[in-house]
Order: sequence, then C-alpha cells, then structure tokens
Amino acid sequence: MSIVYLNTLAHGRSGDKGDTSNVCVFARNPKDYEFLKRILTVDRVKKYFGDMVKGEIIRYEVETLHGFNFVMKHALGGGATHSLRLDSLGKSMGSAFMRMKIDTDE
Repeated sequence: MSIVYLNTLAHGRSGDKGDTSNVCVFARNPKDYEFLKRILTVDRVKKYFGDMVKGEIIRYEVETLHGFNFVMKHALGGGATHSLRLDSLGKSMGSAFMRMKIDTDE
C-alpha cells in the first residue's frame, strides 16, 4: 500500500465567488486520469471536507484536459466579507484539497 498526497498525482487551481468554492484538479500524468476519475467521487470529497462544505458538491469532468472541476456550495462560511474563518477564500480550499491522502493501490 502506498499513500500519497493528491498533489503527487495532480495539480489544482481554485477560486471563489461568494460562498461557493471551486477547485479544478488536473492529472499531472494523463495516464492517472482514469484512476483519479474513479477515486475522486463527490462522496469522497464531501467526506474529506466534512462540515466545512455545508451545501452541494458538483463534479464536472473535463476529459480533454484530464481533469475535474469541483464546485462546492456553502463552503466558505458565507464568503470573504461574512465569514469568521481566518482564511475563507477558495485558494485555501484548493490547498486543502491537494493534501487529501490517496492510496495508490485503490
């Protein structure tokens, strides 16, 4: 069993709009795309973020770029001007996403 952080297999871009965060995840190597597609489910992402994401999570597949866009609603404590979180912006959500532990034997 080999456990790695997601950022070993992928890189990401993230942003925010109000209380919605979006994180794009792109396979570093196109051969890893199908593996990531299988393991990066909405359920797994919801479980990973837990109570931080209070709303729906939608995964959009971008096969031509070997990636995904995860849109997470009600994920930023109300948004930058309403949140009591130290850093409520979507950039921190992207960094947190890249720290997800992945078992490469899954």
